[in-house]
Amino acid sequence: MSKRRLLIVVDYQNDFVTGSLGFEEAEQIEQTLCGKIREARAEGVDLLFTLDTHEEDYLETQEGRKLPVPHCIRETSGWELCESVADLREGAPLLEKTSFGSAELIRFLQEGEYESVELCGVVTSICVLSNAVLAKAALPEAEILIDARATADSSEKLRQETFDLMERLQMTVLNRE
Repeated sequence: MSKRRLLIVVDYQNDFVTGSLGFEEAEQIEQTLCGKIREARAEGVDLLFTLDTHEEDYLETQEGRKLPVPHCIRETSGWELCESVADLREGAPLLEKTSFGSAELIRFLQEGEYESVELCGVVTSICVLSNAVLAKAALPEAEILIDARATADSSEKLRQETFDLMERLQMTVLNRE
């Protein structure tokens, strides 16, 4: 029996790519990210997409007070997956998360009994890191991988420091420059 593998595409949503919190580096990984999704499908790897999800009262939340930029408000165009990624979703589950990580992700991972979990998407130093840590906590014996070519952060310094931290947490950072 082959080992179960999962690719998690973290928050590749319009607001993080071209919207209110968009940044050039997020746009630059689009083709790499789409290639990873296609490759995962061809290899029979399970897929999961996360959606940063906020409500109209976002500015009244703790996150909204600390980052007062409305983004990923449910049912807006900024909340939706970028079109190129959405076109490749093909029925894979969507996990809405109201914070950087999600307790629901832990349950999903444990039920899936994955031996390998790879993460890609945005933002490396916030949501990718948070969900990678949750994956490691949920599946301490699983291999947790992060593809550096398929993640983006508005700060290259923070991105590299996050990769250092991930490696210290016994995760594998692939394709690190």
